[in-house]
Amino acid sequence: METEGEPKHLDKILIKNLVLKNVTGVDSWQRLKSQPVVISVWLYTDITAAGNSDHVTNSIHYGHVTKAITKLAETSTFKSIEALGHAILRLCCVDFKAERTAVRVEQPKALLHAAAAGVQLSRTRADFESIQENGETVGDVSGLGVDDMVFVKDLRLSTIIGVNPWEREEKQVVLINLTVYPSKILFSDTEANKSYHMRTMVRTLTRHIESSGYKTVEAFAVTVARIALEKCHVNKIRVRLEKPSAILFADASGIEVTRDRHWLNRMLEEERKSRRTFAHHVEAGKEIPAEYTHTAYIALGSNMGDRVGNLYTALEMLENECQSVVLDTSFLYETPPMYYTEQPAFLNAVCKIATCLDPHALLERLKHVESTLGRTASFRNAPRPVDLDILFYNDLVLETETLTIPHIGIQEREFVLWPLCDIAKDMEHPKLYKTCGQLLSQLLKVAAEHEQGPAKIDKVIPIQPGQLWAWKRKTYIMGILNTTPDSFSDGGNYIDIDQAVAAAEQMKVDGADIIDIGGMSTRPGADDQFPAEEEIRRVVPVIKKLRERGFDLPISIDTFRASVAEAAVAAGANLINDISGGARDPDMLAVMAKSKVPVCLMHMRGDAKTMMAKENVTYDNDDVVEDVSLRLQHLVQQAIAAGVCRWNIIIDPGLGFAKTTKHDIEILRRLRDMTHDHDSPLEGLPSLMGPSRKKFIGNLTGVSEAKNRTYGTAAAVAASIAGGANIMRVHDVRPMWEVTQVCDSVWKQDV
Repeated sequence: METEGEPKHLDKILIKNLVLKNVTGVDSWQRLKSQPVVISVWLYTDITAAGNSDHVTNSIHYGHVTKAITKLAETSTFKSIEALGHAILRLCCVDFKAERTAVRVEQPKALLHAAAAGVQLSRTRADFESIQENGETVGDVSGLGVDDMVFVKDLRLSTIIGVNPWEREEKQVVLINLTVYPSKILFSDTEANKSYHMRTMVRTLTRHIESSGYKTVEAFAVTVARIALEKCHVNKIRVRLEKPSAILFADASGIEVTRDRHWLNRMLEEERKSRRTFAHHVEAGKEIPAEYTHTAYIALGSNMGDRVGNLYTALEMLENECQSVVLDTSFLYETPPMYYTEQPAFLNAVCKIATCLDPHALLERLKHVESTLGRTASFRNAPRPVDLDILFYNDLVLETETLTIPHIGIQEREFVLWPLCDIAKDMEHPKLYKTCGQLLSQLLKVAAEHEQGPAKIDKVIPIQPGQLWAWKRKTYIMGILNTTPDSFSDGGNYIDIDQAVAAAEQMKVDGADIIDIGGMSTRPGADDQFPAEEEIRRVVPVIKKLRERGFDLPISIDTFRASVAEAAVAAGANLINDISGGARDPDMLAVMAKSKVPVCLMHMRGDAKTMMAKENVTYDNDDVVEDVSLRLQHLVQQAIAAGVCRWNIIIDPGLGFAKTTKHDIEILRRLRDMTHDHDSPLEGLPSLMGPSRKKFIGNLTGVSEAKNRTYGTAAAVAASIAGGANIMRVHDVRPMWEVTQVCDSVWKQDV
């Protein structure tokens, strides 16, 4: 093993591939049990005296070193292979007086799909004079550990890779070797904060690689490096990618690239400049101060008073009084009380924050928020207006009298793991060696085998004050009320306020759960450029009159204009339904965040006049589902960055908007893949579908009059519910209510 800067004047004594059995971290199934380790050691010393005298006492005896390493491994347990490697280095440099030692420790059974994982470390005798027994350092350690590396050897995966037609037909094996150069010294068994999580990184890369379809190994390797840098937070990585089947008379062809965070930062800055240059609107997002370098996950719960309001206030106080920025929020869950059960149900969520506070200072601020919102000292697990707990803080493991990180109860609490998995499913617990997703699966399996079964937990949305919708319990009917003269099937029917109000009240009688009021037609070819004031004039009086008459159903405003949405919410609307997903009006995301009402983000291209142009109905690889999913993912990320809570977001694939009949059918056919597949970027998001009277139904049935497409609409509604849709936006409320009653009886978990 050659390392940069090694002393050329010293000789080397080698112990190669010493196989031992030791408890060193966890195995490929995250079990703490004995496993094989393969150790190679290079001891740098001067063997001149032994070489001249042919007497072993004048040199380091490799047999003695081997026995000492074997005894060390057999009598000790190590938290990680880094800790084992460091112990060997100390043994060789301090006990055997080697001037310098290099060690390579491999675990052949560390990962399911790789030949081995391991570390390679080197230290000098002088280095150990700078490292105390407890891991603290004294003196200059700026050059310590610069040659350290962590590696994965021969990760064997299957994926589509290549430009030739036959290479696009079937997955082929690729071999990936990863070398990670950590950003901090790997030197101590007491070192709790890791600069990498190899299992988590390999799991993240594996999921991406096996679902990808790159044409060139260059793009493949660079993307793998970028994911490791950006998603797994490594400092520097070398990726070697090989295709064993590429060349008939060669073992493999491939490429090797090395990338670091400086490269990533340049790429991100170039992309930011590109977005600023070419974006149709200013990207919304929160500014994060440079000193907010720590990441924490906070659990939020409330079961007293205005539960939803308490959570919103807590989020605001996190940003205004806790020197933090909320980066993401989970979905919202209504959960039965645990431990002390004689109390109301909780609303639970998790948020991710960036902060400059240390853990104890953050805890102190969280307690201040709880106190401000009315939580008083009482018995343990008592009802409370708000409960805030630090779940994770960076990768820290901390145990003091007042604070334990990670939170001690994560693995036993469904009400914590469900929302945590919404935003950190692949985060690895630094003490339990399992991801949050694995911990939830394990807990659900245990609960399923218990006589009481799993907890009755509902994913909910606060659809209006005092009312929650539970997504898994039923399909909700959204009645369409167009107050426009030119909508494609009911234009001019409800431009009179009294007629519109009467229609809304009849929809309620017929079974509607929410009324969607629109003041602008978005049918293909419609004029969507008229003044916002005219749109407001059409919708706001209807909303106001409905509320004045005591109309108690939620009301949705169908608009892509921020000023219209703001006026409608002020008049009593409870949901913003934006066909552009917040993309057409640069102020819309801010209005959505400020209003704190649920929002529906729809996919479309172009506008009403251009959405059916050829360029707008042409999708990459003719895969409309993938294209729509990625675009919706981007819209969701933009909304969250602007401050919209994830629990308030609904997505709509946009049937008929920049889509042909073939595209609409493909979306209906694969709807469940979009929102229920574990690898989908939209996993878990509730969906709204609007097939009512659409053109694709007319094309399939030959029914030219839109208002006569009731039977075709019923079939599309049934297909949508089978695909997991949560809200059906329809014109014919009573017939579609009957369809949902039957479909829910078949497909919903709880009837």
